[in-house]
Amino acid sequence: MVLRQNERGIMQANDAQTLVLCALADGPLHGYAINTAIEELTGERLGPGSLYGALARLESKRLIEPLDEQGRQRPVRLTPRGREVLERELRAMAHVANAGLRRLGVNLA
Repeated sequence: MVLRQNERGIMQANDAQTLVLCALADGPLHGYAINTAIEELTGERLGPGSLYGALARLESKRLIEPLDEQGRQRPVRLTPRGREVLERELRAMAHVANAGLRRLGVNLA
């Protein structure tokens, strides 16, 4: 998990692999489009090392797979196993977030 400060000084925790999987949940994308989707989700882009490192790790775990190249672009998509892992991770994150908010006294209506 990458822990960093944004411009406002607020700590953010983002797992690059989870962010990539989230970006691919709607369908296949190439690297630049993945980073654009992550920026729309979080307000920040991943650095090239983080993005392409995450893509390599996800592919080695068989959570994503490459599609035929389109010019210079190399699109990838989630595998069925990748969808399962993403759903499990997001449910676990939601559970922790909900528990933390409850402990803070935030009404989850």
